[in-house]
Amino acid sequence: VQLQASGGGQVQVGDSLRLSCAITGLTSTGYHMGWFRQVPGKDRELVASIIWSGRFTTYADSVKGRFTISRDMAKNTMYLQMNSLKPEDTAVYHCAALRIRSVQYYYQRPENYEFWGRGTLVTVSS
Repeated sequence: VQLQASGGGQVQVGDSLRLSCAITGLTSTGYHMGWFRQVPGKDRELVASIIWSGRFTTYADSVKGRFTISRDMAKNTMYLQMNSLKPEDTAVYHCAALRIRSVQYYYQRPENYEFWGRGTLVTVSS
């Protein structure tokens, strides 16, 4: 599985951006997909996630109501629509895939994601 994130850039407070994650090599629909972000000196944070074959989504409290995760199975692409951006949203954003192998799994933990794309930088200026 290969993932490639794109769509980052430098924007002003209150602006919007849409990140895309192009995915190749999926062998089934049993994946949990996530958008993580990381700033220097801090742990990687799960921003939003979605089950590839379903509609179950999760969001970090810091982005609820502002970010929307979605996927287009026909295009093998995942998106992160980011609205009302704040300076604290500045980070490198990565998309990642977790292969679901059991009923119970911990999607919150970045170490459980097997596949990662190179990040795309989002900078929000005040």
